[in-house]
Amino acid sequence: MTEGEQPKRRRPASALTRAVALLARREHSALELKRKLLERGFAADEVEAALARLGEQGLQDDARFAEALARARASSGRGPLRLKAELAQHRLSEGLAERAIEAAEGEKAWAERALALASRRLRSEDPSDPRVRRRLADFLLRRGFPQAVVWEVIGRLGSLPALDGPD
Repeated sequence: MTEGEQPKRRRPASALTRAVALLARREHSALELKRKLLERGFAADEVEAALARLGEQGLQDDARFAEALARARASSGRGPLRLKAELAQHRLSEGLAERAIEAAEGEKAWAERALALASRRLRSEDPSDPRVRRRLADFLLRRGFPQAVVWEVIGRLGSLPALDGPD
């Protein structure tokens, strides 16, 4: 190679090799792997065969992917409703998504996580101020926390009795 020449990147020999390389970096859903392999020019039948083999060998598992994604998003402050929507974008079954969300956090833990998020967001503002409470509630709702959890957190932060949400 002469000076100034860039080394050529070689295309992996097969869809299976490329899929394993992608999975070595992070978990992928079957749909995501299929899309990436097709975008890289592999034939559809080769991609399907590679995905089947990866599934048989346990290298690609949608349940494992869903749990990893749910844990990562929950730890970054996302609520269960937002997680469910994101998992649905990967075309994972609703049951699989529910199990992954439950594995990421228990019912009570979502309220604790929302409370910690809200406390950080609140800083030195007065939680008894209705405008502050509304902004805080909007923030938690956008993050994907259920309304019941939001009302509980708002009530706990203001040392007020838990507010009753709209029926």
